[in-house]
Amino acid sequence: MRQSLTFAKLEIPFKVSFNHHSAKRAATQAVIVCAERGGHKGFGEGCPREYVTKESMQSAEIFFRKLQHELQTELDDLPSLYAFRQKHAGLIRTNHAAWCAIEMALLDLWAQLAGKSIEAFLGLPALTTSFHYTGVIGQGNAAYFEPIASRHLDLGFTEFKLKISGDPAIDFPKLQYLMQQQEGLRIRLDANNLWKSPKEVVAYCALLPMEVQGLEEPLQSKRIEDLSLVHQKTGIPVVLDESFCAFDQLAGIAEHGNSFIINLRVSKVGGLLNGLEVVKKAKSLGIRVIVGAQVGETSLLTRAALPLAQALEGQLVAMEGGYGTLLLESDLVEKPLMFGLNGLLHPHEALQTDAFGWQLPLSEELLERYVRHVP
Repeated sequence: MRQSLTFAKLEIPFKVSFNHHSAKRAATQAVIVCAERGGHKGFGEGCPREYVTKESMQSAEIFFRKLQHELQTELDDLPSLYAFRQKHAGLIRTNHAAWCAIEMALLDLWAQLAGKSIEAFLGLPALTTSFHYTGVIGQGNAAYFEPIASRHLDLGFTEFKLKISGDPAIDFPKLQYLMQQQEGLRIRLDANNLWKSPKEVVAYCALLPMEVQGLEEPLQSKRIEDLSLVHQKTGIPVVLDESFCAFDQLAGIAEHGNSFIINLRVSKVGGLLNGLEVVKKAKSLGIRVIVGAQVGETSLLTRAALPLAQALEGQLVAMEGGYGTLLLESDLVEKPLMFGLNGLLHPHEALQTDAFGWQLPLSEELLERYVRHVP
């Protein structure tokens, strides 16, 4: 028996809008794929982002429709999935978010049919640790920033990523506010491709009122050579997000020594299997990694990132995401997979240990409320 696959759009409002230089968002921008066979349903999620991988909701649907028949009739196990990925490598590379949703759904379904967790199904170690998350705060004035920052501090967060505007008069008071509230905080800045030249970045960094642990995507050009120059001139590690989307970029990144940290997002790199390949190669090259998230991910993508973070061990710099219903009006599961006090996520508290696949049975009621099926 072959599986059937369906494609839908996910629309969950945010409790508070999230802004940065490249986008403003008040709801999820995601696709959901359901793979069904023999009464079992597997689910996958992808987050198309035009400014990251040049994907849109429309392009994701077109990609799905193009491959739907083949996906339903030619894939039924891991070997066939690996063969399919190789056969369509070029097409998948330009549709990473859409492929992520498809692959996640198939893996979830097949693991359920096999009576195994995703880790057991893929031959990975079981999740045995808790995961520590970064507080990520979008752009906004003091009236927006201070209550959100205070809430994170009250939860026990010690690590933050701030979306910046590039204007010291707007950005630096936020850094000073955090410094006044608590000593020893670790802070990264995210420019979302703000500046045109390394010279502009260096001038901004020279005025910083505190040491920061990373500067994410400072340049519009995304040129590795220019980004490496930023590190050389400032001493601040440059985090590659939009500038890193595929496995074959790793060798070139490694040539620049410790200039870079890569931000590995499951949807951005095309799913869990691609992510595992990136982790393996990054470890061999000594590249440090942040396991990140697209804004508005549900528990599905939060779950898919956990085996990647666990596999990184000493090369894991930080984790992002895990906000669940702190950001979303609702999740797709009754008990969201999200961080709690001190930014810690404890999988054993949220995963359903007697379930298989992602171990996150989705709520039919919540699916009906937030999933918009495409004819």
